[in-house]
Amino acid sequence: MAFRYGEYHDGPDPLAPPYDVRAALDEMGDAILSGSTPVHALRDLLKRGLPGTQERRGLDDMLREVRKRRRDLRERGRLDGTLERARALLDKAIGQERAELFPDPSDDARLREAGLDALPEDTASAIQELSSYDWRSQAAMQTFEELRDLLRREVLDSQFRGLRDALANPDPEAMQRVREMMADLNAMLDKDARGEHTQADFEQFMAKYGDLFPEKPRNLDELVDILARRAAATQRMLASMTPRQREELGNLMNQTLEQAGLADEMRRLGEALYSRRPDLAWNAPERLTGEEPLAMGDAVTALEELADLTQLETALRQDYPGARLDDIDEAAVRRALGRSAVDDLEALKRIERELEEQGYLLRRRGKLELTPKAVRRLGETALRRVFSSLDAGRRGDHDQHDAGSAGELTGSSRPWRFGDEQPIDVVRTLVNGVRSGGVTLGDRVGVRLSVDDFEVAETERRSAAAVCLLVDLSYSMALRGTWAAAKQTALALQALVASKFPQDAVQIIGFSNYARVLQPDELAGLDWDMVQGTNLHHALLIAGRHLDRHPDFEPVVLVVTDGEPTAHLMRNGRSAFEWPPSHETLELTLSEVDKMTRRRATINVFMLAADDRLKEFVDEVARRNGGRVFSPSADRLGEYVVSDFLRLRRTR
Repeated sequence: MAFRYGEYHDGPDPLAPPYDVRAALDEMGDAILSGSTPVHALRDLLKRGLPGTQERRGLDDMLREVRKRRRDLRERGRLDGTLERARALLDKAIGQERAELFPDPSDDARLREAGLDALPEDTASAIQELSSYDWRSQAAMQTFEELRDLLRREVLDSQFRGLRDALANPDPEAMQRVREMMADLNAMLDKDARGEHTQADFEQFMAKYGDLFPEKPRNLDELVDILARRAAATQRMLASMTPRQREELGNLMNQTLEQAGLADEMRRLGEALYSRRPDLAWNAPERLTGEEPLAMGDAVTALEELADLTQLETALRQDYPGARLDDIDEAAVRRALGRSAVDDLEALKRIERELEEQGYLLRRRGKLELTPKAVRRLGETALRRVFSSLDAGRRGDHDQHDAGSAGELTGSSRPWRFGDEQPIDVVRTLVNGVRSGGVTLGDRVGVRLSVDDFEVAETERRSAAAVCLLVDLSYSMALRGTWAAAKQTALALQALVASKFPQDAVQIIGFSNYARVLQPDELAGLDWDMVQGTNLHHALLIAGRHLDRHPDFEPVVLVVTDGEPTAHLMRNGRSAFEWPPSHETLELTLSEVDKMTRRRATINVFMLAADDRLKEFVDEVARRNGGRVFSPSADRLGEYVVSDFLRLRRTR
């Protein structure tokens, strides 16, 4: 049989490897482990862009380009260029007519000169009066026709980009075609408002008038968006002028449309566009600071681009609640920054999308959260950082890759349970599948396995430990800059126990005015508490209950704090705060220390401040319990805690 292989076209390639977002998660992890929240970490990553073999621009790079483009557009020229040119052509035509009349001594010439002297100062009114004037000078008549052609092209170009070129050599047939296009366009919009429009109607319209729309819209919605943005830019141009300029240019536009027979159709179109896109800034003024006068169509184009850039800048900043990259209009990015920027944006969107689809991020009620899978990854990253700073002689067996992570192989096997990390016993698993009737016959012979068929190689049980890490969450941890180090340490210890000591029962307890158990999936996004109180008494109570639930486990208690106890739990369950610490707070806290001692639990304290009161307290804890006191710097806290835990596990 002959086979032909080629590119897969029926959707995404099913054999393609999954998009690797681990580098992106690690980049986020740097910020998260330094105390940032997941949403801020993701936003900062997207702003910077992800470095790699193919460098991609981040949102900040695009934002800088957008702002530069806005500055360039504002400095491009003035808005009154068409009005200035119209006045110049009008003055030229009047001057040419006067030159023709001056040598003529007749009364008719004098009457004509008097009429020219009496023309209104307003350009639109003067053009209106001269529309019926019988020119004596052929040059003046040609200049006046040039003026009318200019206005017709510029006014129509301000509404339809591209009509200026189409009417460069105006003739009655060209204007008649424009009138027919306007009538057909309004009829199509009316039909759409009644719910009767079809794509076939639009395609028929574009087949007839497509050369008048250089943007090449693909459907009516795109055409409406193009026309509405340009019409809104025209209104903003008028709003940006002085009242006198606005009145004069507005009169010129209305007069030109009346003479072209387009006033009614243009009014209908403007009302339809406004009703469909009222969200556009129709009357917001813009300030252009350039010296070069711009033609009306060019000015409208500049203001249209400025509006696009303003909206694009807002979207690129991503500083509003619920901001997502999907809010950024790719068409606006392409118009402003080119195709390469669209590719860069798609790469950033893919990072955001894949982080969610691959189970690292979860968006719940508009809030971005890390999943347990992401927390495990960050814990492994934190653990690698801790071990990278340890001396080679102090690393213990943390980097071994033996088959029995929970002990030595015994040669027997047992049924697989969720969470087991022991190797699969392949032979026993297949035998179980055959015994349960999972053999399939026919063209292919195989064994169908169910979950109950799997067995793992059994190992010798190591001594298990009940581990309690008590982490201070009080406000002072943030003020002293030690909170990020404490969070990273908790993640690293959690990852170490899960990977190398799965038989251990670890519990991480955070305490401020109250204490609470911290779940592994909330560690990375955890923040300090803006409350008063360091309730170590409550934390030791919770830790004691954890040890009591595992009486056969070796107790390990580690405390990370930067201050002496200033709160305790009263009999009614409320927290009592007092500073300096009350005698009752110290007495109750030390009483829990004595209970830990009776449980054979050694308490090692990691002191993150050189406070005399704290030193006096931890010395008393060490005297009563026999534990040790460490005073590491914040950047070495993880190293100290993990090293001490490994030392305790090796000793036992």
